[in-house]
Amino acid sequence: MNGFVLGGVSSGVGKTVATLAIVQALEDAGYDVQPAKAGPDFIDPSHHEAIAGRPSRTLDLWLCGTDGLRRNYHRGEGDVCVVEGVMGLYDGDGSSTAMVAEALDVPVVLVVDASAGMESVAATALGFREYASRIGRDVEVAGIVAQRAHGGRHEQGIRDALPEDLEYFGRIPPNEALEIPDRHLGLEMGEEAALPREALREAAETLDAERLAALASEPAPPESATDSAAVDPVDARIAVASDAAFCFRYPATIERFRERAELATFSPVAGDPVPDCDGVYLPGGYPELHADELEAAGTLAELGERASEGLPVFGECGGLMAMSRSLTTADGERAEMAGILPADVTMHDRYQALDHVELEAVADGPTATAGASIRGHEFHYSRADVDGDARFAFETVRGDGIDGEHDGLLEYESLGTYAHVHPESGAFDRFLERTGH
Repeated sequence: MNGFVLGGVSSGVGKTVATLAIVQALEDAGYDVQPAKAGPDFIDPSHHEAIAGRPSRTLDLWLCGTDGLRRNYHRGEGDVCVVEGVMGLYDGDGSSTAMVAEALDVPVVLVVDASAGMESVAATALGFREYASRIGRDVEVAGIVAQRAHGGRHEQGIRDALPEDLEYFGRIPPNEALEIPDRHLGLEMGEEAALPREALREAAETLDAERLAALASEPAPPESATDSAAVDPVDARIAVASDAAFCFRYPATIERFRERAELATFSPVAGDPVPDCDGVYLPGGYPELHADELEAAGTLAELGERASEGLPVFGECGGLMAMSRSLTTADGERAEMAGILPADVTMHDRYQALDHVELEAVADGPTATAGASIRGHEFHYSRADVDGDARFAFETVRGDGIDGEHDGLLEYESLGTYAHVHPESGAFDRFLERTGH
């Protein structure tokens, strides 16, 4: 499957809208498109899926390593893979967009804000192309998409200013309908605020789908087609919370569960009973937006009882919040949660942590053996007030974790972390093997 990376000159330049418009343009031209996201984000991929109709692949060097990143790419399906970048092209020490493009060995299309420039758009693109060689990155900036560009003289001025070896792949016209609402964790999810097809198709008409498809190249293959540690089936049934409160999960995580065990899903917001299972996974999401519903539904209370009887529960970020005793929103409203972990969680107006993280296990636990290192990502607006005698699973090598030095609260056979991890970390395999019969 050929592909290319869509990089931005900065955060906020409109990469997500450009990605969706390009997906639409390629599909309208008859191509089967696989979307992907460089970086650990959950929200942008939800918009990809809303338009492309298939899950977006997560491509992050810090989370997956080079071979894991390539494996995740090659597990995609379709004719062309469009990889949306993260932040600006060269930004990020753990897994920048440029690093992902280099690891895959595919070209980059640069998204440039053209709302107030013509020749300067070309100068910006030229600078981004030349900067790769200056810092020793093997990255090919092949051309641009002009974001928020008008037609006529504006478009022609951009095209005329570009050097011959930088292609012009089209523009995204200014359109208020091409704006995705945001909130504290970023944009709203794709199922909540998918861009209107009519507006996307209008933008797609100003993009050259055939030239974009011709640019795409076959990426480097992984050294190993599979993760050898995760090939054997496990006699286990895993229940995964899945609703508006628990919606941050990587497609590869669900795939790993299905490959090695039996999978069931349930909705704590809707009050579904906890399925008959050997372990529960609570992904991140927005429990703070559904705190009253979660308290009233009763599922979390049931989960707390089951956990106290020995049912393993693994929660990440929003999952940790739901596993705590209580959750207090930024408005000061308090709701009872599952009561599994010895902590009370409070939401804040500003984010409390944002970074790639590295954790070292202090003892054998549900997701890692003693001394093992796990890489992940944290981004949250909440803070956990933890009891003094609480047990932690990890010391933080990089990142903030729960208290600046530790992450992973342990109670019964359960674990709650602020870190989100990818299955390439081995954490989910460890959880499966610990819960299996």
